[in-house]
Amino acid sequence: MRRAAVLGAGSWGTTFAKVLADAGCDVALHARRPELVQAITAGGENPDYLPGIRLPSAVRATTDAAEALAGADVVVLAVPSQSLRDNLTAWAPLLPADATLLSLMKGIELGTTKRMSQVICEVTGAGPDRVAALSGPNLAREIAEEQPAATVIACTDGDRAAALQAACHTPYFRPYTNADLVGCELGGAVKNVIALACGIAEGLGFGDNTRASLITRGLAETARLGLALGAELTTFAGLAGLGDLVATCSSPLSRNRTFGEKLGRGMTVEEVQRDTRQTAEGVKSCRSVLDLARAHGVDVPITEAVVRVCHEGESAARMVKAIMAREAKPE
Repeated sequence: MRRAAVLGAGSWGTTFAKVLADAGCDVALHARRPELVQAITAGGENPDYLPGIRLPSAVRATTDAAEALAGADVVVLAVPSQSLRDNLTAWAPLLPADATLLSLMKGIELGTTKRMSQVICEVTGAGPDRVAALSGPNLAREIAEEQPAATVIACTDGDRAAALQAACHTPYFRPYTNADLVGCELGGAVKNVIALACGIAEGLGFGDNTRASLITRGLAETARLGLALGAELTTFAGLAGLGDLVATCSSPLSRNRTFGEKLGRGMTVEEVQRDTRQTAEGVKSCRSVLDLARAHGVDVPITEAVVRVCHEGESAARMVKAIMAREAKPE
């Protein structure tokens, strides 16, 4: 039986632990808080992030990272992207030598503008062939409820990608493989920023035309940035590009869309952060995505607008006017 360690017991980490167990893996789920581990162990569910979802008996929770990682073939990293470096620095000495390192995170690191796989390689010393990323239209609650969904596992090593594919393939969760790690990670990071913009538009009372326009033009700026970084254009037409973007921009289960909607209704970033317990990755990553785009001379007007609202005090209504007032140009 394949052994997996999932580091991070939020909604997505817990859901993916369930997926792995349902696919036949023995899974250790690492959480920081002893009371959460106790609740998962005693009740068989994660009451903080996935209430009402029964976890398989093959999922066991622990606060001990060394215990979770011992003998793991697959190490799944499911912490907020901006905390990855600090967490991984502590975990790196405990990692099994040849374990595959799978990122569930969708963000770009502030300050360095590195993708999550780059941070993992840098901190652990692992070769790029050992690092993979999972991305796609994967809203945690729906997958935890075993609603059918597909995903992409991106890795430069085809054999590792295929092994991961087998480790998480269930009747309700269908993984595909893709060698384009850059494109899959970038699609996952930028879609959070576009989802914030869609949420803002929703909060302002705008409808389907506005959302469809933002999704389409958001995909265009994601693809422009991806091509500048060496990604494959076809990746952005797939699950890790358009698929993830549509789900995140459209669903009320999306943290980023919901965060943006509250901004559109007049709340400040600080007020929304106090109002929610889960991380909306796009709020921080929008700055690093913009820095990355500027470093490569790529025009990303929606990302720029989101940064102005989230970090520069611009009103949501003014953001939409500014986007619409841009110079007309060919599509």
